[in-house]
Amino acid sequence: MTAPSPLLDLDDAASVAAADTEGAMRAAALGGAQVRSVAAAVSEGALDRIRGLRPRSVVLVTTGGRAGRAAALLQAALGARLGLPIVHASAVPPWLGSLDVVVVAGEDAGDPRLVAAADSTLRRGAELVVVAPAEGPLQAAAAGRGSLLPPRLPVPDRHGFLRYVAAGLAVLSVLESGRSAGLPADLSTLADVLDAEAARNSPSAEVFHNPAKTLAVRMQGRRVLLVGDDAATSVLADHGADMMLRTAGVIAGAAGLADVLASAALLSAAADAPPGYDPIFHDEELDGPAPVAPARVFVLATTESRGYTGRRMAALADAELITTAEEVDEMGTGDREMTGRAAEGPAQGGGNTEVEQLAVMAVRLEMAAVYLRLIGGR
Repeated sequence: MTAPSPLLDLDDAASVAAADTEGAMRAAALGGAQVRSVAAAVSEGALDRIRGLRPRSVVLVTTGGRAGRAAALLQAALGARLGLPIVHASAVPPWLGSLDVVVVAGEDAGDPRLVAAADSTLRRGAELVVVAPAEGPLQAAAAGRGSLLPPRLPVPDRHGFLRYVAAGLAVLSVLESGRSAGLPADLSTLADVLDAEAARNSPSAEVFHNPAKTLAVRMQGRRVLLVGDDAATSVLADHGADMMLRTAGVIAGAAGLADVLASAALLSAAADAPPGYDPIFHDEELDGPAPVAPARVFVLATTESRGYTGRRMAALADAELITTAEEVDEMGTGDREMTGRAAEGPAQGGGNTEVEQLAVMAVRLEMAAVYLRLIGGR
């Protein structure tokens, strides 16, 4: 298949590689490697200070950005499944004490809010884990008194989301010791899953067999809205919209499915179309380009909720479901999700946990943003 772009044929792997002069595709494909680097740090004893503890709570302190979204995703996906509370906050809560574990995460090791959170944690006797560059005031505040998980693999900040997810999972896994449902078996397994997704989306894979390329082609030239069907996928939609803006320069919206369904009429082309325009009978070859393109909605869902979500999104004029379910569409393309339809049969996601599925979709969205940039965005 030739992608509909005057700038680049996405099925020409050599052309795609030549166009990616900044190495954005490689950076987007390193999610598994970032997870593996966190696993290596843990195996070397980076979290031995907290191993075996049974804390009252785990507090994730962030100041927004990718670290904030990773913390919100972990809280939404795992909060009801673990044997200890997960609290996401922008500062150390007043009730914090020696029975708690605090994870301070961010991209700026000199952020005074993160430094203050680390200092307050130590003064109150709680255990501290710092997920930030090993430099500056934050490292000085934690040196010798807390655990450090600095980045080991240099990637642009916009691709650091999965490293924060992996760091949070590492802390929770060490504390829970595999006793809770929903956690990946281990970080190495999660890294393998993400590497497999990156391979599926590689430049050498044709568009019909490449979910990230398919997403980019379906988004090109359209108003895009990324939608989550629950709290965790809504966080992922926010991340996808951020990646579209920062990587491809495309302004994409992010929302929850309930809000989108309440505004379904406003998303259709008819809402802004001129008099006499009928999208059913409009032929672009005879009548020219459509005067208004409806917003294209991409709904993110896990395999557990895809049937119910598919029924709910039937009211949307132009919506597609993104999941990690193993299925082949009616065209026989092997494109498991991007069919514009939602299968209602049993989930066939290969047994991946919810967190693994969310991480896979994060890799797909990041790689789709790179392809969208290469074919010209809008």
